[in-house]
Amino acid sequence: MRLVLFDLDNTLVGRTSAFPNAVADLCNDRNYGPDVEAWLLAELVQRAAPTDFVRLREAFRLDAPALQLWQEYVDRMAAAVTCHPEVVEGLSRLREATWTVGVITNGASDIQRAKLVATGLADLVDGVAVSGDLGIRKPDRRLYELAASRCGSRLEDGGWMVGDNPAGDIGGGYQAGLLTIWLRGRPWPDDLPAADHVVDDVTDAITILLNETE
Repeated sequence: MRLVLFDLDNTLVGRTSAFPNAVADLCNDRNYGPDVEAWLLAELVQRAAPTDFVRLREAFRLDAPALQLWQEYVDRMAAAVTCHPEVVEGLSRLREATWTVGVITNGASDIQRAKLVATGLADLVDGVAVSGDLGIRKPDRRLYELAASRCGSRLEDGGWMVGDNPAGDIGGGYQAGLLTIWLRGRPWPDDLPAADHVVDDVTDAITILLNETE
C-alpha cells in the first residue's frame, strides 16, 4: 500500500470563499454590525481558534459566551466549505487502487474535522492529523509522523504530500522524505526545493498518483 497525505484547506476543500460567507452568516444571525464582521475577517483570515472569540467578546462587550460563538462559527464554516464531486471520486479511486489516504492540516481540531464530516471526506481517509492535536504546525516533521502513524504507515516507507502551501506542504513534505505535488497559486520561495510535480487542481494530482499505481 502507498501513502499519500493531502492538505485540507484550498486543496481538498475550498476555504477562500467559505470563510467570508461563514463570518457573514454568523454576524447576520447574531445581528452584529459591520465592525464585528470586519474584526472577524481580519483576525481569522489565516486561522481561527476558540481564544479568538474570547478576544472578540472582550473587544465588543458581547453577551454571548465565547465558546458558543466559536461553535457557531465552526458550524457555519463546516456548512460553507465545498468539495467538488470529482475530488470525492478521485479519493475513492485512490483507495480502490490500494493507496492509503491521509489528511494533514493546520488549524483547530474541531473545525477541521467538522469540515471533513460535512463534505463527506471523513469516510474517504484512513487517518487525520490536525495541528491542534499536538500544538504544532506544518512544516514540523512531527505532524507528518503523526499523520503517517494514524494511517497505519511510517514516513520511512515513503509516500507523497499534496498541498497548496509551498513552505508548509511542499517544504514540510520534502523534509519528511515524501515526494511532493504542489497546487500552484501562492508565491514560491527562492530557497525552497522544487516540487516533484506542479498542478492546477487536486484532481490533476490524483491522476498523477493513479498513474504511479499502474
